[in-house]
Amino acid sequence: MCIGDNIKKVRESRGLKQSELAELVKVSDKTVSSWEINRTEPKMGMIEKICQALNCKKTDIIGEDNNPLSIKDEKDIEKTLQETLNQLESGQNGLMFSGQALDDDTRELLKISLENSLRMAKITAKKKFTPKKYRVDEE
Repeated sequence: MCIGDNIKKVRESRGLKQSELAELVKVSDKTVSSWEINRTEPKMGMIEKICQALNCKKTDIIGEDNNPLSIKDEKDIEKTLQETLNQLESGQNGLMFSGQALDDDTRELLKISLENSLRMAKITAKKKFTPKKYRVDEE
């Protein structure tokens, strides 16, 4: 199943209209429609918002088959992310941008960006260092 199909399935199971989901994630209902007919795919940050709005897991939207990371990898990413954020916040001046403390929205965007970077690094490392005969997804 594609991401759009999964969004539609979960949205409908929650009894929401496309316009209601669009309002919750602050996009147009045409954008939601475009996702659901698989014309476009939401970016990872938007998938996070969709999951929060639909009260579901990322794997419910992305699907198990599209995630090459194991449960251990996911836990490692979460642990590294929390450690990194804690180190940044407890540093000399904490998280600052142009001399100003970060607001909650900017902090959340930073967290999403760091998580995506950690995830991409983990996937790249798996592809690079896993012998071909043990790879699950041969391309």
